[in-house]
Amino acid sequence: MKRMLSLFLKGAGMGAADAVPGVSGGTIAFVTGIYEELIHTIKRFGPSAFTAWRDGGWTRLYEHLNLGFLVPLMLGILTSLITVAHFVTYLMDAYPLLLNAFFFGLVLASAIVVAQRLDGWRLWHVLPLLAGVLLASQLPHLLPSGGSSGWVLFLGGAIAISAMLLPGVSGSFLLLVMGLYGTVMGAIKGFEVLTLTQFAAGCLVGLFTFSRLLSWLFKHHHAATLQLLIGFILGSLPTLWPWRELTRYRLGENGDIVPLDYRFLMPSDYSSVTGEPAQLWLAIALMVVGFALVMLVGERSSSATQMPESKENRDNG
Repeated sequence: MKRMLSLFLKGAGMGAADAVPGVSGGTIAFVTGIYEELIHTIKRFGPSAFTAWRDGGWTRLYEHLNLGFLVPLMLGILTSLITVAHFVTYLMDAYPLLLNAFFFGLVLASAIVVAQRLDGWRLWHVLPLLAGVLLASQLPHLLPSGGSSGWVLFLGGAIAISAMLLPGVSGSFLLLVMGLYGTVMGAIKGFEVLTLTQFAAGCLVGLFTFSRLLSWLFKHHHAATLQLLIGFILGSLPTLWPWRELTRYRLGENGDIVPLDYRFLMPSDYSSVTGEPAQLWLAIALMVVGFALVMLVGERSSSATQMPESKENRDNG
């Protein structure tokens, strides 16, 4: 029961983070020590699940799919998206600078937590690290935009859920870039079944394909994959810098403002440029709180970042 409650709360944290453009639920999963187990669990949904059911019935299928882990986690994510995410999106509209400050500290600490789980540093690790930074910064510019037809929603779901599996890459931000954020959030709040079904279908396809790629990368190139994830996290930090000015944007189909470019400012220049208060000390305090929270959670979860190797090998056999 204690583990189920813990997984539910971790799922709630992932759901709340996924609702905010600029923050990834994958970051929360990594910090709380469930990331690799989540990736390996999702990968099991496939032909091997039928084999497990055929050989051992429902009990074996339950174990194979790791439902004792996945069900409370998914319940937490869904509960958060329906409830907590509303509050987070309100804060994003009402106090964007302070919320960004909190998440900036949180995401910065996440990069440190991931780095601490490396066995050792090698010079060649610079390559996947830089690749992650470049991909995180350039990915929004490579995505399609405009429209909210069924196929666009399907494609958006596949892209967004794949991004949500990556620490540092915000699926919500990519939805915003594609002009789908308002459509999807409105559908969640209003329980629009058709829109949610089209979006969920894309999510399922992206989830089951991309999780297999990540699982393979962790199994065969563990250190390089961790460096790539650190790069993704670092590459996402500019989108969370609190003191910035939107210099270029476009309007989405639903009237959403889709940011295209920012001017990053020092706190001392923010008020004179934007006419808004910099709220320096409160923002710094929230940065410190976010940073300390992640370091504390990451320290407690450092021993639970991987599934037992014997179990993984048994289920792959």
